[in-house]
Amino acid sequence: MFTKTIFKVLAVVLLLPVVSCKKWLDLQPQDGLTGAEYWKTKEQVSAAVTGIYASLTGSATGSRSAAESFFLWGELRADMVTSTLATTAEQVDVINVNILPTNSIASWRGIYETINYCNTVIDFAPGVLAKDATFTQAALDKAIAEAKAVRALMYFYLVRTFDQVPLKLKSTSSDQDIVSLPKSSQDEVLTQALKDLSEAETFAVTDYGDRASNKGRITKATINAIQADIYLWQEKYTECVAACNKVINTNQFGLIDGTDANIWYRTLYVNGNSNESLFELQFDNQKLNPFYTIFNTTQKKFLASSIVMDEIYTVDFTDPLKFDIRADGAAVRSTDQLIWKYIGLTNTTARAQEESYAHWIMYRYADVLLMKAEAQNQLGNGQEALNIIALIRARARALIATAANPAPNDKVAIADYILKERSREFAFEGKRWYDILRNARRNNYQRLDLLLDMVAGTVPPNRQQSAIAKFKDKNCHYLPIYTYELTTNKALVQNPFYK
Repeated sequence: MFTKTIFKVLAVVLLLPVVSCKKWLDLQPQDGLTGAEYWKTKEQVSAAVTGIYASLTGSATGSRSAAESFFLWGELRADMVTSTLATTAEQVDVINVNILPTNSIASWRGIYETINYCNTVIDFAPGVLAKDATFTQAALDKAIAEAKAVRALMYFYLVRTFDQVPLKLKSTSSDQDIVSLPKSSQDEVLTQALKDLSEAETFAVTDYGDRASNKGRITKATINAIQADIYLWQEKYTECVAACNKVINTNQFGLIDGTDANIWYRTLYVNGNSNESLFELQFDNQKLNPFYTIFNTTQKKFLASSIVMDEIYTVDFTDPLKFDIRADGAAVRSTDQLIWKYIGLTNTTARAQEESYAHWIMYRYADVLLMKAEAQNQLGNGQEALNIIALIRARARALIATAANPAPNDKVAIADYILKERSREFAFEGKRWYDILRNARRNNYQRLDLLLDMVAGTVPPNRQQSAIAKFKDKNCHYLPIYTYELTTNKALVQNPFYK
């Protein structure tokens, strides 16, 4: 199984010695996958590629895992989670729009570790062709395609979270390789990401031969989904639709049937790797995810906000048999606001701690469809967008109370409808903040009201005016550079809002 292979690689990573250099660019793979002394066989290349995926589920240096970072970055600044008595001061500060450069949630170290794993494969794998006669050019091309695609995805997260970031394209394999890098503009980083994806698309596979690999590794469809996401962020809507259509036209994916809510939930979120999934970070009973302790202990850090059931999904009080399958017993447990998506074993039964291996879904078919709907609406094809929304809602048995009936030519109303549907479809999947920010910043922040209205409802009354004033400055929409990075890389400059 692919997940077991990842676990074995991660175990090697954690057992091998860590170098002493503490500079931020010393992001070398701590399993020694650097230098000509290692890169000799195709098996070593394969292990190095697997190490990329292992780094996404757990860091060799103790940094926060990518899955946890994606949740914190994608949900805390939005409106669907709320704090508890166990929420840390750092987490509360993010929720209350009071983050400082000393807040470790702003640390990007784990993401750059993954980037360096990717850079290492890209730099060193080609040398194996001359050392292992059984290692083919086709195998090399596929390995580099995976590395470039993951690198592109990591940089996409970074620019959406921090705006300008250092663009590091060479691996750090020794102290002699350490350099100070300034930040590159968001456009420069995304141009490189799209270049990586275009090159990767040529050589990426469509089928590895087993389901776990098809869902846990980069495929052409994953690459197309990332391309669509970046194009949507860049307001390149024709390109976004084209990338979405590449996924749709494979006929390899579909929406999981929602007739039976429990079967739908177990198929998509408990078993994972469903026909709807494009790419998931793979956890199993040997490599547990971090979410049990975050959502399901006496020291749980977050609960679902009251608006999740009251406003986002709603309840049909006249007919209890009518309910949105994505709501109670899926995204949330309504009786106590537990975030259920990662801790439920069924709609009503919670996982034990040793069963905390729900995957982190990066992309699924519903996301591709709704990205296409959003792009089509901006292109003036409002009816096609509405048809896609109707398809998503029909699968989910969405309640009529959450339905809207905008005119096909009303871009603003349709955009708002899509944004609300995305909140229902992707609750707690790390997409909410990025969805709101993308819609707010469109057409030179034409919809800043989305952010201001949101923060007015999420921040305590005594902090609301301060938070609203901050959100009026677009530089506040990105996290600060973590203080440690500034002290170790003198070429870095703090993000403008936090100077």
